[in-house]
Amino acid sequence: MSNLDSLLRNITREIIIPIVALLFALATLYFLWGAASFIMNTDNDEARTKGKNHMIWGIVGMFIMVASYGIINVIANTIGIPLPN
Repeated sequence: MSNLDSLLRNITREIIIPIVALLFALATLYFLWGAASFIMNTDNDEARTKGKNHMIWGIVGMFIMVASYGIINVIANTIGIPLPN
């Protein structure tokens, strides 16, 4: 069982958590791009609407990544795999 625990710990630590962090960073960049688009296009309603949509979906993406990190921690703690903080 120790080999399985070690394998799961390594997969989670080396693959899953960095992917979640990367996707969180991309969602943050998407949000910031939408905010910049919203601010820079004060006279164009269509561009401001696109900027609002980018900000909303960026926030949704960030929420999903935070929730998935929490779910990973719950599952790991349930099966007894300690994860780094």
